[in-house]
Amino acid sequence: MKGIPQGRYTKEFREEAVKLGTEGNMTIPAATRRVSLPPSTLGNRLRTSKSGKLSEIGKSQKPLTGIEMELARTKQELVEVKMERDILKKSAAYFAKESLPGTR
Repeated sequence: MKGIPQGRYTKEFREEAVKLGTEGNMTIPAATRRVSLPPSTLGNRLRTSKSGKLSEIGKSQKPLTGIEMELARTKQELVEVKMERDILKKSAAYFAKESLPGTR
């Protein structure tokens, strides 16, 4: 089984996630779902933000290239399209079953 790859996030994304987790009118689990982060990652970001070291995170990493960012967007879009496809398959099967004679 493959492990989950470590995410690299921009400074703006980290700041927005922390802002959503602290100032937003939602719980931490809801905020993590909204920004697609693991709860432990957002918790770590909130702790580093409280200590004032949020800007130091990621300084040792090289920035993402345009191709890497495009690849990440494409992968996310593929996941969404697959979910939509699966939902459509299930709904089509449900309505096809309902329209068969003698199944009501």
